[in-house]
Amino acid sequence: MDHRRLFYPALAAAMLALMLGACNVPADPRGNLPTEAQLKEIQPGVTDKATVTRVLGSASSVAPFDSDTWYYISQKTKEVAFFKPDLIDQEVLAISFDKQGIVRDVRHRGMNDRVAVIPDPKATPAPGREFSVWEQLIGNFGRFGGSPPGVSTNPGGNPGGPGR
Repeated sequence: MDHRRLFYPALAAAMLALMLGACNVPADPRGNLPTEAQLKEIQPGVTDKATVTRVLGSASSVAPFDSDTWYYISQKTKEVAFFKPDLIDQEVLAISFDKQGIVRDVRHRGMNDRVAVIPDPKATPAPGREFSVWEQLIGNFGRFGGSPPGVSTNPGGNPGGPGR
């Protein structure tokens, strides 16, 4: 009888420990961040683009306005169920080349170097006219109905459409 008294609380504690251990969400690593040994092979003023590609692999991204700057980006995130993933770690390695394709500079950035960018919606207006809600609703009347029989909506006059 004394064994049962100890067995059930021990079983409950073991089950609770298993359930809590199952709640651990693993980190999801993404990207391509070179190791320290690989970075030692990249020497500013000596190493060319072909060697960088051979040693580090393809860059994660190339600067949009300067094809002589390559980025190697790595992130670690955790995502629980359907919630937005939490960024745990992010590192960026930027390699700049001169006009001859030789490494000019190697820069490393981490989480502490991040800067929040908040776009200004009034800074870059979209071309065209903005319609009010009423103009949008009223402007759609009559646009989605079929044409009456015998009236072609095809400007080429071919009732079968183009190529028929």
